[in-house]
Amino acid sequence: MTFKRVVSHEIFGHRLVSRSKSPVISIVLFSLLIFFMFAYSIISNMSLQSAAFNVLPISFTISTQRNMIVEGDSENDQFHRGIRRKLPENEIFRSDELTEKFHGRVQEFFNHKCEVQFFMTWISTVESFGAREILAVESVFKAHPHGCLMILSRTLDSAQGHMILKPLLDRGFKVQAVTPDLPFLLNNTPAEAWFNDIKSGEKDPGGIPLAQNLSNLMRLAALYKYGGVYLDTDFIVLKSFKGLKNTIGAQSINSTKNWTRLNNAVLVFDKNHPLLYKFIEEFALTFDGNKWGHNGPYMVSRVVHRVEGRPGYNFTILPPVAFYPVDWIKIVRLFKVPSQQADPKWFEAKLQELNEKSYGLHLWNKQSSKLMVEEGSAMGKLLSEHCVLCNQIYSS
Repeated sequence: MTFKRVVSHEIFGHRLVSRSKSPVISIVLFSLLIFFMFAYSIISNMSLQSAAFNVLPISFTISTQRNMIVEGDSENDQFHRGIRRKLPENEIFRSDELTEKFHGRVQEFFNHKCEVQFFMTWISTVESFGAREILAVESVFKAHPHGCLMILSRTLDSAQGHMILKPLLDRGFKVQAVTPDLPFLLNNTPAEAWFNDIKSGEKDPGGIPLAQNLSNLMRLAALYKYGGVYLDTDFIVLKSFKGLKNTIGAQSINSTKNWTRLNNAVLVFDKNHPLLYKFIEEFALTFDGNKWGHNGPYMVSRVVHRVEGRPGYNFTILPPVAFYPVDWIKIVRLFKVPSQQADPKWFEAKLQELNEKSYGLHLWNKQSSKLMVEEGSAMGKLLSEHCVLCNQIYSS
């Protein structure tokens, strides 16, 4: 018996039945033979391809639906695309005619005779700029009738935003929302490369909303470029800032009256101040988008701790009573009518302290944004005394 005959009559140890006896069985067995040969070919090819995984710089994905290997992205591309998906669709990155006009609009606006020039930032929607934010804006002009307030915001720099600010404009107050040009503001600063990496997806923005950290950076860049006063939109001004210069406020102090933490909700600085440069540098070098406060209050605290007392840095640190007279834990008490027990004494003492020693009151919106101002509360009294339109005080 020849080798050829063995193969044709015996496969995998099973003798084939004569075709003349059972043609149907022969066809079935022949089909099985073809199937096994095809399967063997596929397995061999897959083994060869899998060996290439360790050699080629690109990755592959095996499709379980089509039993085929398709070329995919490299791990680096997948990382960058994942970061881009985490970035909010924030129009602050967009460049257009509004951003191109930014610097010219700022110069023209502050060309007026401004008693003090103020900045705020707003990166949220125009609809979310509500009664409380309006009252914060009003308090600026109650204390500074001839002041100028620029709100860096693309969303408020719109027809709808103009209608929100129109009642103040109609009263002659100088307030304007302007779309910021962040590449211009950050040009030739230590944060220029950081911003480009965030924009391109090279750097992870982290889990904290990027808008919050961009606001932290934008306030520093605006003051460094133009100088003036930065205020959070949850800050109620109680007296004039006219006498303040190169000032930052302590949020907390220890038993020896030394500051333990500073805050960046209020900043008063000349343009090109070296401390602002250090803040921007620290922001870019130590950025962490997953730690709340790391790029804001904790960042300014770290920098001041290092440079305080060194020559060339002339600035003043005011005690908590100046800007943060009520801490975030106790702020709730100001929104409520005092009880008949211990609260009235605290209520009267706190109001007296605010009127005599405080430049303003930070409302700690993260804790108080959902609280309603009760009639007869300390907050109701403060807002009533420091507003100009005085609408919706008890719905803010």
